[in-house]
Amino acid sequence: MTTSRILLLPGWQNSGADHWQTCWEQQHGFERVLQDDWWWPRRGDWMIRLEETLLAGDGPAVLVAHSLGCHLVAAWAAHSRHVARVRAALLVAPPDLERPDAPPQVQGWAPMQRRALPFCSTAVLSSDDPYCAADRSLALAADWGSEIVTLGAAGHVNAASGLGGWSEGLDLLRDLKQRAGVD
Repeated sequence: MTTSRILLLPGWQNSGADHWQTCWEQQHGFERVLQDDWWWPRRGDWMIRLEETLLAGDGPAVLVAHSLGCHLVAAWAAHSRHVARVRAALLVAPPDLERPDAPPQVQGWAPMQRRALPFCSTAVLSSDDPYCAADRSLALAADWGSEIVTLGAAGHVNAASGLGGWSEGLDLLRDLKQRAGVD
């Protein structure tokens, strides 16, 4: 198996101290992709930063995205010539950016990219995510060609969900990496 880099892609406003992504960064040494503007995210800027990060590193990457980070993966994959650098993506709680009540800060990300991803992916969804109705998240994950894992009522699968280090998520990441043939 090939050893992979794990890149954490937080969503809008970044992932705070109690978020599972922050726990994973601190406990497992995964690399967070830092954006210049977490409050008014511009899709093109975020895509460029992901591209730069991927091109600066060695070996294949596995992306671990939360919320808006999921849409970053889809948008980047639809436009990049370097998709072969990514072997897999764990996509957790993608929001519905086309909702009429979407915050103005993220409205520039609509329409949502729905093209099938060119790499292995798992979408982790919650039945009561306040930012995406269950039927919309299922349809989005299906369009992306992702394996779908539903957690039941887990909110937005963030710090407010009380997941801590989210060991179940690490198990999902291990399974995904195995499917993709990376370590």
